[in-house]
Amino acid sequence: QVQLVESGGGLVQAGGSLRLSCAASLRTFTRYVMGWFRQAPGKEREFVAAITWSGTYTAYADSVRGRFTISRDNAKNTVYLQMNSLKPEDTAVYYCAAAETFGVRRRQDEYDYWGQGTQVTVSS
Repeated sequence: QVQLVESGGGLVQAGGSLRLSCAASLRTFTRYVMGWFRQAPGKEREFVAAITWSGTYTAYADSVRGRFTISRDNAKNTVYLQMNSLKPEDTAVYYCAAAETFGVRRRQDEYDYWGQGTQVTVSS
């Protein structure tokens, strides 16, 4: 059974940093593109970042580019999202997702597996 388990969320002041982790029970982790999405209260879930199996290619939403960094450790079956210079508008539930495909993916319907999410709250 595939499981994606996010951790690292919490409450932080504006300008602070958090690092999210997602541990995946995927049998062949390197076959998967990994992504992060988020859903703020009253809004639809949106793309945040994605990374290819090797880590060579990444993609970011315009709203987080330059502040967030996605990375992965294939030996640990884990993907990370380093979030710096956090803003109140970054407050959301953050979800990890896996897509058995090639190339970075931005659309939710391209992902096969999802985690339960971790709450990130940024206070002003």
